[in-house]
Amino acid sequence: MLENDTTGIRAGAYVIVGDTTVARRVCASLRAQDIAVRHESEPDDEQLHDLLTGEPIAGIAILLQDDVVALRYALAAGHLHPEVPMVATIFDRTIGDQLARFLPQCDVTSPADLAAASLAGPCVAPDLLAVTSTGRGPRGVRKVGDVLDEVPITVLRVPWWKRSVGQLTAAMRGHETGTRILIAGLFGLAVVMLGDWAWLTFGEGHGAVDAFHEAVRVVTTVGPAGDPHGNEMYGLIASSAMLATIVFTAMFTAGVVDRLLGPRLTALWGRRSLPRSGHVIVVGLGQVGLRLCRELRELGIPVVGVERDTDAKHLGEVRELGIPVVLGNGGDRGLLERIGVQRALALAAVGSDDRDNIAVSLAVQGIAPGLRLVLRAGERELLAETGSLLPLGVIRDVTSLSATYVLARLLGREPSGVVAGEAHVHVRRPGGWYEELPIASPGRCRHVERRPVPARLFGPWSSPNDAPAPETP
Repeated sequence: MLENDTTGIRAGAYVIVGDTTVARRVCASLRAQDIAVRHESEPDDEQLHDLLTGEPIAGIAILLQDDVVALRYALAAGHLHPEVPMVATIFDRTIGDQLARFLPQCDVTSPADLAAASLAGPCVAPDLLAVTSTGRGPRGVRKVGDVLDEVPITVLRVPWWKRSVGQLTAAMRGHETGTRILIAGLFGLAVVMLGDWAWLTFGEGHGAVDAFHEAVRVVTTVGPAGDPHGNEMYGLIASSAMLATIVFTAMFTAGVVDRLLGPRLTALWGRRSLPRSGHVIVVGLGQVGLRLCRELRELGIPVVGVERDTDAKHLGEVRELGIPVVLGNGGDRGLLERIGVQRALALAAVGSDDRDNIAVSLAVQGIAPGLRLVLRAGERELLAETGSLLPLGVIRDVTSLSATYVLARLLGREPSGVVAGEAHVHVRRPGGWYEELPIASPGRCRHVERRPVPARLFGPWSSPNDAPAPETP
């Protein structure tokens, strides 16, 4: 139950558009304070006009999963009420920046941006509720007594020589099939050439340059230069080496072709190479996972992303950021071992489906029992209920973080951020102090039922295939 604090509440009704969990929680929280709420899931033109006319409007919240549809609603609402404060959740930063430019009265935010700090905190240290990189350096949020306090933190960086050794080791154990074939072929060619050179140099007494020349001829399968000095054993070994070289060359070529034509989400060396230890594994590279990777990278912490969808829309952006990504199931034991889960600093399961995050947590505990785990939750009650029975890790409710921020903004509390506390979400107020703001359960919202998304919306602007899938109980 929310405290009956009417500070900042404007006269009139609050309009909420959206059938997401965030929308229902904001609606329920306003109703808990006996505030008039007008809530529709996805109204058409006439319904939207009726929703925004009549009695005075105190505030508007556009809380949808589809950025294009949210943009359309926000522009229409801004046209009807250019002076009314508005909050809109937009995942795509480009669309969000344009909307903020067109509608100065609209606070454009993203659930991913709001949750990144609270997800990054426990990844860095177990006692941190949140952490962020600011102009004053990294700062963490800890609970000191009954209040939250911001303190500067130091993120230990791995020395360059350790990073280089780790990159070399990671390249040798390559997690991708193509990379392993390339390394095996290259290693085989190197062994043949060095073995032949050593035989001729130390066994036959040849000069180093002449021995190298003959070793290269063997590797290139043109045979040793001239007569092998009557040494039948060397001739047999050289012939066998040339046959083996054919296989090694084919393997090396196949690996190079795979690297050139494949997605190349990891590199053998450099920023996109797999770290050896002290890294954070982020499973699920949607908007939340991408923002978490950016936050950790800005803090100087090595990151490895895991994504099972080969056509995920954010893979290109992750690649541009220089973050190594492994394609596969985050709960696969072999994959987790290849990316060094036993030596990782933490693992964050931030997929959009809570059930997948539970599966990843259970799989990791069977491989690395002491690893620090952070799980995204909020779309279903399943994770909260299961977390009371199983030690899944630190759970961060993304919908609670988003709903609390939107509620605080509608109530005029001017939040600059939100932090997940032990029981409730805390709102960062101007001046740097934190206020605990409880949020109501989505079940208290009686305006929107969980039903399929309607097809009719602004004429040709959307269709059932464009709309997000309806939530299930």
